[in-house]
Amino acid sequence: MSDKHIKNIETKLLSDNYYILNRVTFDYLMSSGEWVNQMREVYDRGDGAGILLYNKAKQTVILTKQFRMPTYLNDNKDGFLVEIAAGMLDKDNPEACIIRETEEEVGYRLKSVKKVYEAYSSPGVMTEKMHFFIGEYTDDMKVNEGGGVDTEHEDIEVLEMPFENAVKMLNNGEIVDTRTIVLLQYAIIHNLVSLNK
Repeated sequence: MSDKHIKNIETKLLSDNYYILNRVTFDYLMSSGEWVNQMREVYDRGDGAGILLYNKAKQTVILTKQFRMPTYLNDNKDGFLVEIAAGMLDKDNPEACIIRETEEEVGYRLKSVKKVYEAYSSPGVMTEKMHFFIGEYTDDMKVNEGGGVDTEHEDIEVLEMPFENAVKMLNNGEIVDTRTIVLLQYAIIHNLVSLNK
């Protein structure tokens, strides 16, 4: 890795207990022309994929609800979040990952998905890039009850709801997961599912 604005990059492993946490020091060329030494802690958990599942005929979407300890530690009173189905790539390509995660988490086997965005999750501290998908589902695609993988101790509640309800939850602050907000707003902008007005 080389760039005219960065030199002398040094990385020190702080933790590899579950994912990788490094301390990275480097010299950075400021816009003023001055070189300054900077330090960042960088968390590498791999890349992920998420999907908004929607049904045009029923005017519904499928979301999930699960406990998220980091949010519990930062002002989320019960620790539960309403989210899109999502997961880590685990060396899969993004499309294969999200089709696998959809079946594991919500029980639907999708035939096809559409990628709509690719974005960094929290670029000040994480290397993670999220791949955002949408996918149309029908009742005949359901192959199990979902809920996640037992061996990973996942405890996921599947929420099929009218799109209108999901938008109300978004607007009144019940949905606070950035990935979910992004894809619900995409659905609104692109009229994926009708909103009764």
